[in-house]
Amino acid sequence: MTLDLETVRGIAERVAAGYSLEVLEVEYRGGGKSRLLRIFLDNPAGKVTHEDCAHISREVSAILDVEDVVPGNSYMLEVSSPGMDRKLYKAADYERFMGRLVKVMTFEPVHGNRHFEGRLTSFADGRLTVNTADRGREKKPKVAAPDATPVEILLTNVEKANLVPEI
Repeated sequence: MTLDLETVRGIAERVAAGYSLEVLEVEYRGGGKSRLLRIFLDNPAGKVTHEDCAHISREVSAILDVEDVVPGNSYMLEVSSPGMDRKLYKAADYERFMGRLVKVMTFEPVHGNRHFEGRLTSFADGRLTVNTADRGREKKPKVAAPDATPVEILLTNVEKANLVPEI
């Protein structure tokens, strides 16, 4: 019997909804006795607290065990917030974090590059625009490089995107 991540996601989403939280991602890693089931939560209205994670962990763990969703005897369940360098998963994330610094890696090159860092200046019609001239205070060059211009990227071409913490 293999682990069905969609079943785990469904259970986690039902529990999280009771706390007005969203499930961002469910991942399963490892094998044998070192198996890790990780659930990332988000709170669109604010922050995910330690108490939120503890409540969700207890309730999801109980359901997974009662329904015998995770095959085998031992696994570790980790429930966490996405952190300051959170991944961007869906269109709503790009809309929500407009104006923030991001790192983006694409499947196919855009203007000869696959890696971009800069400020997310717009998102519309499945396209995001990253101003690569604005890379934050400590990384911002005194004079913008000639290739440091706004770059338009199709959301379908985004392999990975993360926020860059601004401290």
